[in-house]
Amino acid sequence: MTDLNRTAFQKSDRPLENLEIDTLVVGAGQAGVAMSEHLTNQGVPHIVLEKSRIAEAWRSGRWDSLVANGPAWHDRFPNLEFPVGPDEFPAKEQVADYFVTYAKRFNAPIRTGVEVKKVTRNLGRPGFTVETSEGTLQALRVVSATGPFQRPVIPAIAPKDASIQQIHSAQYYNPQQLPEGAVLVVGAGSSGVQIADELNRAGKRVFLSVGAHDRPPRSYRNRDFVWWLGVLGLWDAEEVQPGREHVTIAVSGARGGETIDFRRLANEGITLVGLTKAFADGKVSFQDDLVKNLQLGDENYLGLLDAADAYIERNGLDLPEEPDARKVFPDAECIRQPILELDLAAAGITSIIWATGYAVDFDWLQVDAFDDKGKPKHQRGVSREPGVYFVGLPWLSRRGSSFIWGVWHDAKHVADHIATQRKYVEYQDASQREASSQTPVQKAASWE
Repeated sequence: MTDLNRTAFQKSDRPLENLEIDTLVVGAGQAGVAMSEHLTNQGVPHIVLEKSRIAEAWRSGRWDSLVANGPAWHDRFPNLEFPVGPDEFPAKEQVADYFVTYAKRFNAPIRTGVEVKKVTRNLGRPGFTVETSEGTLQALRVVSATGPFQRPVIPAIAPKDASIQQIHSAQYYNPQQLPEGAVLVVGAGSSGVQIADELNRAGKRVFLSVGAHDRPPRSYRNRDFVWWLGVLGLWDAEEVQPGREHVTIAVSGARGGETIDFRRLANEGITLVGLTKAFADGKVSFQDDLVKNLQLGDENYLGLLDAADAYIERNGLDLPEEPDARKVFPDAECIRQPILELDLAAAGITSIIWATGYAVDFDWLQVDAFDDKGKPKHQRGVSREPGVYFVGLPWLSRRGSSFIWGVWHDAKHVADHIATQRKYVEYQDASQREASSQTPVQKAASWE
């Protein structure tokens, strides 16, 4: 079996045809790099195949001004710090460069520019046949590290009006790419709210469609919200609460980090509307749920403040009080009198940005590892299909799985499982051990 652990990552310089490898990792984003590190530490021969560049989604799948949503001290791997202050929020290029640097530290066997097209289980022999853009190889195990941001989702309700420019947030880079006129941003999670705020600051008239969301404080009483979720044990939650599966988190690291307050955004000129319902006859309609969604977001926000205050009192911490954190901005007109329908032309809307999330795409992984809806079936990344693993998915093991540091810990668990399975496979009984220890002459004699 060919060992590629000494191969420096680069665009493939030789064919992969007929290569045999113990473990194949598909994807070289944060999950793939973490997976490679742990496999390397376990001595598992492996190769990482990436169709583009390392951490490409951070470079070309994000808008120009994006920064990490968590501070540098928290959103990183344990063995390397970001080259910025610990409380700063690294820019997207810095995040991508971080993973390149990290991979170089242990000479990760990453091959870029190679697309994995199909994986199928072998019949009558171990492992999988893997078809790639550089040839067909054999792998005993396959780890999907392609992450959750695989296929941008634009809902079926999107209008068929060619006069309105429509893009997903994955294709948004800066305000200059949009035509003159107002813009409707659909979705008020981290992406939608940051894009809407940027467009408003650039002088655009912005309508922001707000659905159900969590709204944590960026920081409270001199501690970032990621610290609060840590000490309160909330990162370790292992199951999504019923009805909260698709609730987004409105948080931002922009301009040094700030709490998202939709009432403040409305007072700064953004027109808030409820969940987008339908498009018809040049008009868009919204659910009458804006006030409810804002109230639920406020409850989430205040609930974390209450939990933080209780933790401080319980543990006798000397952290400064922050009464301003509970002040409420006045309701703007769009909140007092919610808009339920807009004439797109009359409102001057010439573009729509769909910040409506992503779907996973595992068409290339043709194995029995999914439910009837195409969702991976696994336990902490260990698939129900023996030899197949997943890393980098939200809630893979707990709430923290979607953060950089959470991916690193999930990858360690998967690598440990692979190492254990290798020991079982390599087991030999007494007669096998005796045969393997014999010299060639002894073996020849025993066969006569």
